[in-house]
Amino acid sequence: MSAFTSKFADELIANAAYIGTPGKGILAADESTGTIGKRLASINVENVESNRRALRELLFTAPGVLPCLSGVILFEETLYQKSSDGKLFVDILKEGGVLPGIKVDKGTVELAGTNGETTTQGLDGLGERCKKYYEAGARFAKWRAVLKIGENEPSEHSIHENAYGLARYAVICQENGLVPIVEPEILVDGSHDIHKCAAVTERVLAACYKALSDHHVLLEGTLLKPNMVTPGSDSAKVAPEVIAEHTVRALQRTVPPAVPAIVFLSGGQSEEEATKNLNAMNQLKTKKPWSLSFSFGRALQQSTLKTWAGKEENVKAAKEALYVRCKANSEATLGTYKGDAKLGDGAAESLHVKDYKY
Repeated sequence: MSAFTSKFADELIANAAYIGTPGKGILAADESTGTIGKRLASINVENVESNRRALRELLFTAPGVLPCLSGVILFEETLYQKSSDGKLFVDILKEGGVLPGIKVDKGTVELAGTNGETTTQGLDGLGERCKKYYEAGARFAKWRAVLKIGENEPSEHSIHENAYGLARYAVICQENGLVPIVEPEILVDGSHDIHKCAAVTERVLAACYKALSDHHVLLEGTLLKPNMVTPGSDSAKVAPEVIAEHTVRALQRTVPPAVPAIVFLSGGQSEEEATKNLNAMNQLKTKKPWSLSFSFGRALQQSTLKTWAGKEENVKAAKEALYVRCKANSEATLGTYKGDAKLGDGAAESLHVKDYKY
């Protein structure tokens, strides 16, 4: 058997292809209660359900935003939340032509016997949870594996454990009708150069696709969410064209053309940096058998969050700030972004957090 075929095969293939539609991308709004608490704290807003709902309602109801999106990743709480006028967020997204997704991992724990490397939890009971999420309207899922670059990292042990965890998660999702986003994030932390990041990215992605093959995952019904290939956070920055060249080459060497789309994580880049780098990749004249898009969280929300500041009177301006970023990234998926987006408060600032946890 070359690939597992569930009763959902046709649906998985159609939904994965739809999410990869050029001109559209994913808004990652799946911050855990703890993580969104840190975001709210940065604007002096209390981390309570009503404020979390207000922020997410702002994101999902901003004029012009949903046509730039094909998917939104939700945290479990948000999957069942309603807007202030009593409508399920899932229904608002579906009516706007956006597929709801769901974060299904349970965070990372240290991998014993390594130098602080991690593995991701959440396989226990995953099938039942996926079934429940599908019934609630979710059509894709996300699982984040985290690897780091160090003198001897990532170790073969860490790469293997995370690749097989991602593959096991992927096939469980497909059994239950959810398109799995495979996310092996290599953290930007460190002083390494872009060549080191490229080499590690290739090793990690090669291991992931070997594991996905071993688990008979239907690649046409998956998406990849990788880091861009960049220098470490403590190294000098390089031009978007250099990042584009190194990133696309690493993907050409490792990602099968059966995968319909690659949706990049922003990894602590500023909003504008992430957009310019994605745009440069789509302008690159080379073989790209998959669409290249975005699955941004911080790099779509930062200026919106700062503009809103938890105040009702700022909601309209915050929605406009979100539209500016969504439109810029929509253009970047087509390689037509001119770098002319009005930069909101915080759009140019680095969003890097060392050892970032969701």
